[in-house]
Amino acid sequence: MKLTGRPAGKHAAAFVFVTMVLDAIGIGLIIPVMPELIAQVTGDPLAGAARWGGALAFTYAIMMFVFGPTLGSLSDRFGRRPVLLVSVFMLSVDYLIMALAPTLVWLFIGRALSGLSAATHATAAAFMADISTAEERARNFGLLGAAFGVGFIVGPTIGGFLGEIGPRAPFYGAAAIALLNFIYGALVLPETLKVEDRRPFDLKRANPFGAARQIVKIKSVAWFALAFLFLQLAFFVYPSVWAFYTREAFGWSSFRVGLSLAAVGVGFALVQGVFMGRILGRLGSRRTALLGLAASVIALAGFGLAPSELVVWMVVPISALGAIATPALNGLMSNQIAKDAQGELQGALAGITAITTIVSPVMMTQVFAFFADAEAPVYLPGAPFVFAAVIVALAYIPFRLGARHG
Repeated sequence: MKLTGRPAGKHAAAFVFVTMVLDAIGIGLIIPVMPELIAQVTGDPLAGAARWGGALAFTYAIMMFVFGPTLGSLSDRFGRRPVLLVSVFMLSVDYLIMALAPTLVWLFIGRALSGLSAATHATAAAFMADISTAEERARNFGLLGAAFGVGFIVGPTIGGFLGEIGPRAPFYGAAAIALLNFIYGALVLPETLKVEDRRPFDLKRANPFGAARQIVKIKSVAWFALAFLFLQLAFFVYPSVWAFYTREAFGWSSFRVGLSLAAVGVGFALVQGVFMGRILGRLGSRRTALLGLAASVIALAGFGLAPSELVVWMVVPISALGAIATPALNGLMSNQIAKDAQGELQGALAGITAITTIVSPVMMTQVFAFFADAEAPVYLPGAPFVFAAVIVALAYIPFRLGARHG
């Protein structure tokens, strides 16, 4: 059933929303059992497996950084539908390789393929940009964030259940979900980029540095992209040190750590999926982004300086409100970019995210290790969150410069 060139239709956003939910479920499925699988194929204890886990994550991020802009440019040339479908199918192959992996080398091959095809979110964002008016883009980018949040909450739960069968079972489950996602998309996903809005593929632009050179030509986009970089650097404090911080500061169990992260995820999904449109309608994209920056600064500082776990729970809703900043920024940038370069922009932003997934955990864990030490000049296990709050506060500078040139 050939749907290439078919009009997007009013349900196109729903198609991509479901795609992102299923994609995130697939990723979340493997989180609970990844350490055990690495230990199984290497024969190392968990401590050694953790080092290989870091190397696998690095491989994924580097591949996403290098090839994200390439796939974004390919979607500007050939359309969103084929690139999105190939990416989803490659994810299915990746999970199957990892499920069957007899050695560590095969795990690295799987992660490299996954990073190579990690254009799903970037291409989905370009898809949303195609079907949205300028006023709708930030709201629809928020829907993508909400979809990923929903899937990422559900995925680890299912993964933990399947992990009771064996460490490879969740990978088979993730492969099946990705394959079903591919079939679903092949049947219902329309093409949204008109032939007349496409541009020739240019290898000089289809790489991280070429894409960066293109987006910085527009001053407002360049400054907003820098603010986006700061936001991403700060955001990864949550997966990097949240578990370490809450255990050290409050003695939380694994259950409480998981419950708190789920609460943060639910808050993000609700704000981006339900309240984003209302906030944008009242404030507009610029003031919405500004409100998100302010809420993020308050929330991160609140987490870092919290004197009790009660205060932590009180800050969670504020942190959720901060989730409006990223889609609002993305909308502001997208509105400054031509139709034939939306994929390039989203690929460049995926590259920025990839770099921050490498840099931020290193920074945040080192800050935690220093200030959580009993001999530190100031004992403050929440210091990484305070540091992240400072980074977001600094993002205000390029944001204001972008708003001035926009």
